[in-house]
Amino acid sequence: MRPKIIEKQVLWKGRYLQGLVLSYRNSRGDIIRWEASRRVGCNGIVAVVPFTSDGFVILIKQYRPPVDKYVIEFPAGLNDRNESLEDVARRELMEETGYEAGALKVICEGPLSPGSSTEVLTVYLADKVVCAGEQRLDSVEEIELMKLPKEGFCDKLFSLMDENTYIDLKIPGIFELAKKYAA
Repeated sequence: MRPKIIEKQVLWKGRYLQGLVLSYRNSRGDIIRWEASRRVGCNGIVAVVPFTSDGFVILIKQYRPPVDKYVIEFPAGLNDRNESLEDVARRELMEETGYEAGALKVICEGPLSPGSSTEVLTVYLADKVVCAGEQRLDSVEEIELMKLPKEGFCDKLFSLMDENTYIDLKIPGIFELAKKYAA
């Protein structure tokens, strides 16, 4: 028998997150209670791997209050406006970096922190992005635009880590996957 959620209870609801207790029946028939978080008003999360035609990767460095550090990440965002995920990817890329994508291609999808969150990330490759303007950041965003060469990417990326800066650990694997799909 496959485990199955039998009840979802909201413990608390904030402006952006909810705390949940999920009750499920495991494969032995036992009922287990599990705590998790869920985004409020969010219908998906996207990240974009932007490659330029001259061999660079566009990244962002953003202050993240939950870890009280800057984190180097791919541009990303929430589907909180009932758009298609592709439209969210295009919008977030432009807002956070000022770069515009031609064709977008889904390269993977999966949970971000499956032991504690309901979030599922859809990752797009944006090959041959072009600079189309300035960043248009939300008032809560502190984002620095970064460009790293594809050649020696991971070594250069991890050389940027210090006592004030983390590297999003999804980047190396997603970068390698994106390279396989790039033109």
